[in-house]
Amino acid sequence: MNKIVERAKAPTPKFFKVLRTIGLAMATLGGTILAAPVALPVIVTTIGGYVAVAGGVLSAVSQLTVDTHEQPD
Repeated sequence: MNKIVERAKAPTPKFFKVLRTIGLAMATLGGTILAAPVALPVIVTTIGGYVAVAGGVLSAVSQLTVDTHEQPD
């Protein structure tokens, strides 16, 4: 468990910072579709759920990616 906290606090490479931001935007978009106050077709809400999950996974994986060249020993 301690290793995961260390990885989350370690420096993240620039590429994965961009991916993390994209993932957060996808999760927000999916959540917005799911929480829409109007009735949407089932296919739209299904896609919104998948987009939200994919964005969350992308953000989590990107956050835990470590740049070993910048990490202090």
